Amino acid sequence: MEGQYFAAFAALAGSAIGGLTLLASSWLSQNAQYRADELAHNKTRREELYKDFIEEASRVYADALQHDQAEVVKFVKLYALIGTMRVLSSSKVVDAAERLAEISLKTYDAPNTSLLSASILSNALDPFREFSEVCREELRSRGPLLQITQLRR
Repeated sequence: MEGQYFAAFAALAGSAIGGLTLLASSWLSQNAQYRADELAHNKTRREELYKDFIEEASRVYADALQHDQAEVVKFVKLYALIGTMRVLSSSKVVDAAERLAEISLKTYDAPNTSLLSASILSNALDPFREFSEVCREELRSRGPLLQITQLRR
């Protein structure tokens, strides 16, 4: 009689262990998929943010090359984008964005000039280079959001 109880207990224990293993495996798989999706979404969000910033900064910079006085309204969106970067990006990216905004602001103080003569005189053809390189480096390394996601585990 004891042999039958032992066999029944072993069968139940095996079923329970198998079920728990399947549950743990499924949970780990879904958790890993969720983290991968979250990282991909955050990367896409930062890519869009950087693209929007470059477009807005280029408009402000082009305006600065043609005009003497800066209009605060033109810098509002630029600094709003920098504010968003403070939340989503590394300090390197934020610093590069602030330097780019400062270049535009200082360009208003310079004499009006065309883009071609500005590039010849001051070698300023690509004031966006530093910002672009810092962004590319962050996106390749998956940036600071990877660290935040790892802290949630």
